[in-house]
Amino acid sequence: MALSMHSTLSISLVMIFITIFSSPASAQLSVSFYGTTCPSVFDTVRAATRSAINREARMGASILRLFFHDCFVNGCDGGVLLAGGERTALANNNSIIGFGVIDNIKAQVDRACGRSVVSCADILAISARDSVVEMGGQSYSVPLGRRDARTASLAAADSDLPAPFDNVDQLIRKFDGKGFSAREMVALSGAHTVGFARCTTFRDRIYRQVNIDPAFATSIQANCPRTGPAGDDNLAPLDPQSPLRFGNNYFQALMNRRGLLISDQTLFSNGPADSFVRLYADDANAFATDFTTGMIKMGNLSPLTGTQGEIRTTCQRAN
Repeated sequence: MALSMHSTLSISLVMIFITIFSSPASAQLSVSFYGTTCPSVFDTVRAATRSAINREARMGASILRLFFHDCFVNGCDGGVLLAGGERTALANNNSIIGFGVIDNIKAQVDRACGRSVVSCADILAISARDSVVEMGGQSYSVPLGRRDARTASLAAADSDLPAPFDNVDQLIRKFDGKGFSAREMVALSGAHTVGFARCTTFRDRIYRQVNIDPAFATSIQANCPRTGPAGDDNLAPLDPQSPLRFGNNYFQALMNRRGLLISDQTLFSNGPADSFVRLYADDANAFATDFTTGMIKMGNLSPLTGTQGEIRTTCQRAN
């Protein structure tokens, strides 16, 4: 059985790489893109990411979220890292962190390379993979060659990013707009097996929804008052069992009506995503395989390549 699963994973990744390298928009993406200009880029990012997570255990989930929120808006172009712009979108404001960490990793990479040759978009893509691995998830290859956008789009962020209050049909529609199937949407939602959310994003669920385990709701209410602004910034884990370790507990929580956000529990609500939640709750290997497949595909969303964009010297501002 183990050999069969490994073979299936290998075949799946090969098919993905064929898709990646046959796409004109990303024809220049390659794992060896910096092989001559900065051969130590992977080692440098991995060490810096590990150090950041060791200093702040939540940072792994934060970096993973930054990558998702970058790629989902105009592609993987480092736009979310720019000060202002996308950061102030409804789904981002006061809820995404880690900008200084990426700047620090960028500085370390530039020192290792001897110059600014690696884009912030590529550094974020590598660091997101390394964060998954540091938190116990499965590794995957990261093709490189992305360049950085000079501007960010608040309007696109507000319209494209999934919101914590979205229902399953809204989530399917938003992911479909980026080329993802319902199954891929559920697999990528499994990133919520790590991380925390602010009280403002789940208050309505724990006080007003009926599709919730009463004991779970009561336990969360203790740290999230019924009305704000008191407690608005108080945090609760997206995965009540192991919010700092990557696994399939998130899907098991959904089956027990213990999803923290409305957009979490809607994945298991007698709807079109239920079967995928059951699959991943029962089969951690299926989740790991589908999640890494989805991350590779996510990283291939509309990258800037060639002479497009720029290589930023500081990730939070254009050159």
